[in-house]
Amino acid sequence: MGAGPELRTERLLLRRWRATDVEAFAAINADRTVMEHFPSPLTATQSAELLRRIEACFEANGYGLWAVELAGESSLAGCVGIVPVDIQVAFAPAVELAWRLAPEFWRRGLAGEAAAAATRFAFEDLGLAELVAYTAASNLRSRRLMERLGMRRDPVEDFAHPKLAPEHPLAPHVLYRIDSARWHRGGRGEHCCS
Repeated sequence: MGAGPELRTERLLLRRWRATDVEAFAAINADRTVMEHFPSPLTATQSAELLRRIEACFEANGYGLWAVELAGESSLAGCVGIVPVDIQVAFAPAVELAWRLAPEFWRRGLAGEAAAAATRFAFEDLGLAELVAYTAASNLRSRRLMERLGMRRDPVEDFAHPKLAPEHPLAPHVLYRIDSARWHRGGRGEHCCS
C-alpha cells in the first residue's frame, strides 16, 4: 500500500501493508482468542478501517504497525510496531509499542523478536526518548512480554481505559515504560523471547 521502512530480524520481515493482507488481517482481528482482552472482535469493516488508520500513521509519522511476515511459513502472521497514543490519558502524548499475532504464531518468541526490532528502530533511527505499552490488567501474556522486553511498570500509573465503562471487566489497565537511556544501557530484552 505504501513505501517506507522495513525491518528484518533473524526470522521475520516487518513491512508495509499490501492489498493481499486485508483478508488475513480481518481474520486475525475477528478471532476471539486474539481479541480476548479487547471489548470485542472486529468486523471486516472495522478491520479495514483499522488498516486505513495504520497506513495513515505511516504516512504522517514515518512509523506505525508493520505487517509481520514469517519466512517460509506465512505472508502475514500479524502486526507489530509503534503508534502514537490516541486515548485521553495522563501519560499522553506518548508512543506505544504494540503487537497482535494470530494464535498459531504464539509461544515461539515472534512477538518479542518483532517488538525488539521495533524498539531498536524507535530509539536508534527515530531518536525517541521513551516507549510505553499498556494492556488490560488481566492480559498476563502481554504483561510478561512487556517485562521480557525490559519494560517496567509503576502501579501508581495503572489506569481505567477511558473508552470503557468503569465497571467493564477490561477497564483496569496497566502501563509499562522503557526509555532510550535504559535501553542503551542494556535493558533491551533482545534475547528474551527466542
